[in-house]
Formats: sequence, C-alpha cells, structure tokens
Amino acid sequence: MGSYLVRRLLLMIPTLLGITFLVFALIAMAPGGIGAGLQVQGGQLSDTSKVMQMQAYLEDRYGLNDPIVVQYVRWLGQISPVKIGLRDQVSPSGEQIHAPREIPQMPLQGWFAPPPMPEAAVIAASDQSQDPQIAFQSLRRNSEGTRRTYVGQLRVMKEALADYARAAGLADRLDAKGSADFEKFEGLARNPDLPAFAKLRDSAMALQQAWVEAQRARLATQRAFDGKPYPESGFSIIPGTLWVGAPDLGVAFSKNRPVMDLILSALPVTLLLNLIAFPIIYMIAIPTGMLAATRRGTWFDTSSGLLVLALWSVPTVLAGVVAIGFLANNQYLGWFPVSGLHDSRAGVWPFLPTETEGAFNRGWLLDTLWHVALPVACLTYGGFAVLTKQCRAAMLDNLSADYVRTAKAKGVPRRDVVLRHVFRNSLLPLITMFVNIFPAMLAGSIVIERIFSVPGMGTLILEAIDLRDRELILADTFMIACVNLLALLLADVLYALADPRVSYD
Repeated sequence: MGSYLVRRLLLMIPTLLGITFLVFALIAMAPGGIGAGLQVQGGQLSDTSKVMQMQAYLEDRYGLNDPIVVQYVRWLGQISPVKIGLRDQVSPSGEQIHAPREIPQMPLQGWFAPPPMPEAAVIAASDQSQDPQIAFQSLRRNSEGTRRTYVGQLRVMKEALADYARAAGLADRLDAKGSADFEKFEGLARNPDLPAFAKLRDSAMALQQAWVEAQRARLATQRAFDGKPYPESGFSIIPGTLWVGAPDLGVAFSKNRPVMDLILSALPVTLLLNLIAFPIIYMIAIPTGMLAATRRGTWFDTSSGLLVLALWSVPTVLAGVVAIGFLANNQYLGWFPVSGLHDSRAGVWPFLPTETEGAFNRGWLLDTLWHVALPVACLTYGGFAVLTKQCRAAMLDNLSADYVRTAKAKGVPRRDVVLRHVFRNSLLPLITMFVNIFPAMLAGSIVIERIFSVPGMGTLILEAIDLRDRELILADTFMIACVNLLALLLADVLYALADPRVSYD
C-alpha cells in the first residue's frame, strides 16, 4: 500500500500540470484577453485612452506579450514553494509583498536622446517619523501608479510609431494587426520632416518624463523594501538568490485583494451549506435505499422510488425561484428570509436564543440556520434520487448472492445479514459517490448561491470567469484539482478497507 500511495502522489504532479495548463491556455486565448470583462464593465472604461492604458497595464503586469508557455512557467514559479530572487515580505493581512519590478527601458533610444537616470539625491525619501509600513505602502502605490502611466504612455508611442511607419512607407514592418514593434525600427534612419514624426516626437518626450517618474518611484520603493518594513517570508537557502516560502496565489486585479483572502472569506460559507446538506442527503438516502432493497416490490419501494425521482426531475433553478417567490415572499407565506446568511443585527445578538424583557431573540445560531434553510433544501432534494437508487441497486445485487443464502441457511439473523454482510459489500459504489463530495464542497453551487445571494465559492468563481481574473480562476482550479485528486486517492484507500479482496500490493 505504501509504494502504491507514493506512485499515486507522484502521478498527481503531471495531472495537475495538465489541468492548470489547459485552463491557463483557455484564459490566454479567450477573446479580449485577461480583464476583458472589467474593461467594459458598466461602461467605466468607455474612453479609448483608458481602455488602452488598462490593456497596456495588464500586458505589463502579466507579461502577456510573452509566449503562453513562458507565462505559464512564470505562474508555476509564483505558486512553487521554491523561489528565486529576493525574499518576499508578508503584510499583516497575509499578502505577499514582492520587490518592485524593473521599469522597461525606453525604446528607440537611437532616435531620441535617452532619458536621464534619476540620481540618489533626487529620489523622494519617506518621512522618517512616519510608520515604516505606512510609508512603504504609500511609496508602493505611487510606484504602481507611475508604472501604469509609463506602460500606458508606451502604448501611445507605439500607436504614434505605427502612424509614422505608414507615412514613411514602412508599413511592411507592422504586424498583421497594424501594430508596431519597436525592435523592428531600431537602427533605421528617421525622417524628421514628416508631420507624423512630430506626433512621434511628442509622445517620446511624454514617455521620457513618465519613465523618469516611474524610475524615481521604483528606486524609492526599493530602498524602503530593503529596509524590511514587514517580516520576511519563508527561509533562505542561498541569501538573495534562492529561498523557500509559502505558495503565492497572487492578487485578484478585479478586486485588488489577495486571492487567498478572497478564498478564505468565501470558502467557509460554501462549507457551511455543504456540511449541512450532505449529511442530510446521506442520512435520508442510504436508509431509504436499504429499506427499498429489503422490501423490494412493496408499497414502500414503489412510493419511495416515485418520490425521489419526482424530486430529482424538478430543476434546481425552478425550486429556488419558487421557494423565494412563495416561502420567502411576504405577499404569500414569508416564512424565510429572501437572501443572505444573517440578519443585519445578528452581529450584536447572543450566540444562542434568549428571551430579553419578554421578547424572544433567536440569536446568531438560530438566525443562521433560518437563513440557510432554503439554500440547504435546494441543495439536498436533488441528491436523494441518485444516492437512493444507487444504494438500492447495490444492495439488490448482494442480496441475491450465494453467501447471503448460505448465511440465511445457517440461521444468521436477518439484521446481521443486511448490515454486516450485504451493506458492507455494497459500499464500493457509495464510496465512489462519497469522495466526489469534496470537490463539490469547495467549488460551491453557482445556481443556489446566485439565487439566494450567498457569497460563497460558486459566486466567487463565476465573478472571476466573468471578469477574466486569471489569478483567481487559476487558484480556484488548482485548489479544486488538488482536492479532487486527493479524494480519488482516498477512495482507493477506502476500497481496500471496505473490501478485503481489494489489494494494491
């Protein structure tokens, strides 16, 4: 068993690489690229210059101009526990603080005078009386802002260069989309007499100024980072070169928060719903399937089968809408809340129900159960049919086996035959269904969470897909894939425990 477990764990590595690379490639090749949903969300970026600046910023932040394989390897290095370069620092919120990135060099330095390098004397210094962490965050925001301005201005100069290339008869040096690549124009003679060159020169001057500001802000941020305002992450193997630390899932640009924070805020909500729903499914479905198998052909078998199939045939969307429209709507029954997990006043309520001054206070616990009643009901009813029918079929296969007839002939009580022999040998298909619960518990139910406005993992993943937030999508995919593979490994172990005939030696 030990060698089998080691082999399975090793085989998980290429499987994870294949899953994550496939999702990574789909995101990279999607129309509009990363952040396409954010760029047009609510018309906030209808201005062409703002769209151009956002696209340039995303290209710079994620290295979108590099091949997909290079981008994927860079992401693997980010989530890998073994890292190269300066050690990250960890903020009190758990965010991984990286050293400031280098500013891309000015293009076409043979055509225009290179920008002056900021000297140490003119680098903005932080106020020594200010808290080092607050000062660093201020410098960091300024550095990111000036860098965003620079890469946006770089895109403006690229457009000006494309116009100049068409006017100068150099259109053959443009790509299929009509965009200019600075490297293809290095070393060429310029033509200052063309009107398009004046526009190019103005954009180059604006770019030089933006580069100087970005470089000055980066140097100031680097100096503050070297002062270690936050504790360092992990531990060094080769100081300044190689170190080991916690995997970094990145920052979700759509929410400007660390991905781990978003997952840790949404995951407990999804786990709460599923940890209530799945035990209810198993406590009802398995006894119902066992009774239906032992009473085959009776009224209980027929009625339970019809009931679970009728429940399974009701779409979850319809059940959720009907539940809100009739059970939660004050115009009808109004028995349950419409959305959310808590009352707005639940934060100041006691944990357990109490009675204060003759008035009943349901407390935080009862209020939570009251709010999750409808979402849990919609999560559970559909699982009854599959699990009940599977348990019934597995039990019927074993009830007709020879060892059952032998046990009955020897006088073994019917209760022991059903529970100790038949049910144990019927566990294998139930184990297969049981281990599939874990990935579902992490992924969440998108339909239920959207209908009842529950801020769980399903809602988080749907928003990430809508906004093409690469870091958040990849983190969710990686986490769910790991749990899925470990659940399959757990199934193999449970097979061997449930059935002595299963061996991996």
